[in-house]
Amino acid sequence: MALMALPVPRWCPHGADSSSSPHPTPSGLSPTLAIHVYTPREVYGTVGSHVTLSCSFWSSEWISEDISITWHFQAEGSRDSISIFHYAKGQPYIDDVGSFKERMEWVGNPRRKDGSIVIHNLDYTDNGTFTCDVKNPPDIVGKSSQVTLYVLEKVPTRYGIVLGSIIGVALLLVALLVALVYLVRFCWLRRQAVLQRRLSAMEKGKLQRSAKDASKRSRQAPVLYAMLDHSRSTKATAEKKTKGAPGEPRKDKK
Repeated sequence: MALMALPVPRWCPHGADSSSSPHPTPSGLSPTLAIHVYTPREVYGTVGSHVTLSCSFWSSEWISEDISITWHFQAEGSRDSISIFHYAKGQPYIDDVGSFKERMEWVGNPRRKDGSIVIHNLDYTDNGTFTCDVKNPPDIVGKSSQVTLYVLEKVPTRYGIVLGSIIGVALLLVALLVALVYLVRFCWLRRQAVLQRRLSAMEKGKLQRSAKDASKRSRQAPVLYAMLDHSRSTKATAEKKTKGAPGEPRKDKK
């Protein structure tokens, strides 16, 4: 059984008319897919240290042997841009132009879609904009990405130690002050609790004494009333006897 050969579609060059090609491009497909490059917006470093300029990319095609990665540098305040690094045919090349020749290191891996570089021994002259551009044929259409490097003054070691000591002492004083405030507050609350207990005990003692006094008065009242009644009855009896003695009726003689 004979197999029928299917026509193989060919990409139409950018700007060419696909209708004139013997193998027109299928509708709905773009002739060239854009490659996307990503870098951080800003990177900071100190004088004498090193910094990594990260560059990653996404491509719709397999990573080919013809992939190329290029880094450009535009110094701060300058309008000119120079090429400082190039990767092609599996080999990294550091350009002789500029001051990065002896201070640049390739740490990328195109197979992992990484085109990063490292700059050692930073200086103020390294302030500027770095541009990463990636081409992965046939995926070559895309926009490069830029990262701005800011090189700051290196803090002296002695100054850092002094500053750290000052900060440590300040934090210690703050901690001691907070502990003192909590201690004073705890002592004040404890004293208030003791005074409250004493006041409660005094109020309770007064109530108990009042109850006892009332009980005594309630017990003594009947005795007093009885003594008064007895005194009155005794007095009345004595008065009767006194009145009846001279006026006693004599007994009739028989």
